[in-house]
Amino acid sequence: MEIIIFAVAAVSITGLIFVLMDKRKKNSDAGSKETSSSDLNIKKSNSPELIDYSVYHLSKNEKITAILVGAFFCFLVGYLFYMNVIVAAIFSLLGFYFTKIRRVQLRDKRKRELTLQFKQMLFSLSSALSAGKSVDQAFKEIVKDLRLLYPDPNTYIIRELELINRRIANGDNIVSAIKDFSDRADSDDITNFSDVFITSTSTGGDLVEIISRTSTIISEKLEVQQEIQILVSGKKLESNVLILAPLGIIAFMSFAGNGYMDPLYEFPGAGPVIMTACIAVLGFVYWVLRKIMDIRV
Repeated sequence: MEIIIFAVAAVSITGLIFVLMDKRKKNSDAGSKETSSSDLNIKKSNSPELIDYSVYHLSKNEKITAILVGAFFCFLVGYLFYMNVIVAAIFSLLGFYFTKIRRVQLRDKRKRELTLQFKQMLFSLSSALSAGKSVDQAFKEIVKDLRLLYPDPNTYIIRELELINRRIANGDNIVSAIKDFSDRADSDDITNFSDVFITSTSTGGDLVEIISRTSTIISEKLEVQQEIQILVSGKKLESNVLILAPLGIIAFMSFAGNGYMDPLYEFPGAGPVIMTACIAVLGFVYWVLRKIMDIRV
């Protein structure tokens, strides 16, 4: 019961520190925002919001959730390995690092969703071009097709296609619109499609055949990636269990061993050094497993 109370206290203090830091940051930025608010309003009125898929900005709730979950987990790890509330509280400060981990996770998730939606767009584009439609008409047509698959108007690919069509309607070149999309998407598949599309458009080749063949190649690649993710998902779960298993063993031996683990918790002594080495080994194993599971095609 005491460890739960201490963990809640440590998490509460960590959350309070984050709120105070966030409030201080907002106050420091208030002056600069007021002076540049008119310029920002002009920019927003002239162009819609563009998404940079290589960067993900956490909302305030996402930051608080990541910090609290990270602080709670780090506190438990620190207490299990050292049986010292002060050391565990220091470990809970590592919860601030979990915002970076969560940011990367949500960024990769968003890019995966965009890539899967882009695969459906390729099928629709190839069908529209094969039906004899021009490039401009094809991009307008695929928006209608994708809305049947993705009713949500905030779907990434639908927003990007609407932006491309809006730029074309305003007299912009479709090549520059697609190039801008590929630069922001930060995806090899979308970049490859953009390069092929721009090259075929500028050289005057058989656009229908080139787009159809390119769509087939990219779609097959995406299917292979999906199959790999399905096969690896089970191994990821097993690796997480293997990483958490030592924590369960240490907890069981500490609370049910009647002093069996006490020599490892004596300050000063070699025990805390050994436990620190164990944490380092677990961290290194977790990093290696993440690298092994990160298979790219």
